[in-house]
Formats: sequence, structure tokens, C-alpha cells
Amino acid sequence: MYLGDMGADVIKVENPRAMDATRVMFKKTNGAPSLFLMLNRNKKAITLNLKKEKSREILFKLLEDADILLEGFRPDGLSKMGLGYEDLKERFPRLIYCGIYGYGTEGKYRDFAGHDVNYLSLSGVLSQTGKTPQIPGYQLADIGGGTMTALASILAALYAREKTGKGQKIAISMMDSSLPFLSLYGGIFAATGKNPEGGNELLSGKLPNYNVYRTREGRWIALGALEDMFFKTFLRQSGLEKHLEEFPTEEKNFSKWKEILTDYFASKTFEDLNFLFENEDSCLTPVKTMEEVCKDPDLRERGMILDKKHPEYGDYFQFGAPFPFSETPITYRLDPPNHGEHNVSIYQSLGYTLEEIETMKKEKVI
Repeated sequence: MYLGDMGADVIKVENPRAMDATRVMFKKTNGAPSLFLMLNRNKKAITLNLKKEKSREILFKLLEDADILLEGFRPDGLSKMGLGYEDLKERFPRLIYCGIYGYGTEGKYRDFAGHDVNYLSLSGVLSQTGKTPQIPGYQLADIGGGTMTALASILAALYAREKTGKGQKIAISMMDSSLPFLSLYGGIFAATGKNPEGGNELLSGKLPNYNVYRTREGRWIALGALEDMFFKTFLRQSGLEKHLEEFPTEEKNFSKWKEILTDYFASKTFEDLNFLFENEDSCLTPVKTMEEVCKDPDLRERGMILDKKHPEYGDYFQFGAPFPFSETPITYRLDPPNHGEHNVSIYQSLGYTLEEIETMKKEKVI
């Protein structure tokens, strides 16, 4: 989707009968597939049964003008159909072939099934999410490790092709791509030889000045005043600076400071803390709900919450693309497509007649 936002002509290829699962997940009362609408703007959609021999001819025609092929099968999934990178590279030497896999194409786990929680557990990330491992609740490995790593790799491969004229294969491992999230803890382990303690390290709950607290009415707030200058600003603004003389910010006093801060925030309502939320050096922020995020005027002004209207489903919203280019701005051109919506136009552009397209449909090729 992000490549489409950047101007690429993206064609989503789905099986004629086994459509993208997000098309049937989290539907609104009017039938709108909300998750699919969130993830599939700026794409055209065709159906193609890759197990049919005729599909090879069609895919090859598509690849004649394609820069990138992105797939998410298991390793060798397309190779078993004669459509892997080794099958394509001589015919399409400029093609950038990117596969996003759970565990990459090498090693003992290459053919294992898995999901986000598995990639996070094997990469060690899950060991640092709490005193007992806590499932993050969002797709850290899938998006942070898979999507964004693939995006960066594809853009780098496009640049390399400008220099060499050659395409290449990119094999993304969501497990491998999760390791950079542990850079801080890798440094701790390298320095001490001790396993970092989940839920009790610098960024996971050990520090009183980098933690979450509850207000009087039970709302959560986040304090991220890591540096002394910011913590002192927060203490000064909140009237807690007097405690510094008795309890310097040393590790032996962390428990006492947590008690002080817990009591302070428990005595304040969310509204009471608004002056601190508005102080640019206090590093105190509200933990917003999804509803609050979607209504946030700052996010809306900066184009990160988009109100859209689909021709079939009506009003819906999307998250914007976080790439603020000054000269080639992001554009939102196409609504998320229906299943096979562009079959006729795209297959006609490849030279197939309406009669041939209808025949391919009857033969379950498309």
C-alpha cells in the first residue's frame, strides 16, 4: 500500500475463490470490510489461479512491465509452481522479487508456520514485554519487522538497479527483522553478560520517570522524562521538586519515587493534568483510546487520519502514510478494490479479448 501511496501502480493478485481474509473480517453493519479498507488503498485487484497452467502465461505478461513482485507464500511456495525467483530471473533480469516469510529462506524454521507472537518469541522480543511475557496486542513483527523492512529493502533494491541495471531477490524474515527492536537489551547483555530482566529494565518499568500511571478516575498516562532536565521540569511543574532533596534519582530510591508518583497521579483527574500535557518539556502524555486517536485534531491536520467515501460502502476512515515528502507528496488515488474488480481492464490491457476473459473465468483460471 505504501508503494502505491508513493505513486506506484500496484496490482493485488488474489485467488478467484480464496480471497484475502481481511475482506471478511471486522465488517460494519452495512457489510463494509473495515480492515480490508484500512489496508488496501491505491491498489487494483485481479484474480488469478496460479495452479492453472494458463496463469503462467498471464503472469509473465504482467511481469513484462513490472518492477516488483511481492509475495507472502512459504519459502519455495511459488517455486513449486515454477514461478520462483530462479524461474523468473533470466526472463526478467530487472525484476525485484521480494518475499516476506516468517523465518526467512534458510535455517531450521524456514518451513514452519507461525504468526506475530511466534516471531517475537523466537527473536527474544517477547521476553522483554513484561515480568511475564505479554502479547503486545498489535502486529509488531508483521508490520514493524515485515512490512517496513520489506519497504526499505525494495526501495534500496530499486536504487541499486539504477546503478547496476539488475534486479534481485529479497527474502525478508519477520523473526530476523524483529531483532533490531532488542538493540538496547542486546547492549545490556553484551556489557553485563546477564539476561535483561523482563519488565524491569530502563524502558520496561524499572524507572519511575519512564513509566505509566493511573489518574483518580482510572485513566492511564505515560511519563517519559528520561533525562534529568525533563524530569526536573516535570517535578517543578507538578510541585514535586521538594522530594529531590530527600530522594535523589538514584536506583536505591526508585521504589520510593514510584510510590510518590503513583500517589500524585492517583490524586489528580485527567483534566487536572492537562497543564502538564501542554508543557512541551514535561514529557507527560495521555494514553489515548482508539476513539480519541481517530478524533485527534493534530493527527487529522497532519493527514494521518483520513475520512474517505467508498462508492459501495460509503464513509470509512484510514490511517495516512507517514512519509512527508516535500517534492513528491503522497497521493490517495484509488479506493480499496473489490475482489477481481479490475480483471477486465487489466486483462484487456494485456491483449485478451472479452471472449477470452470469459473463457478463462469459466475454466477457473481467473
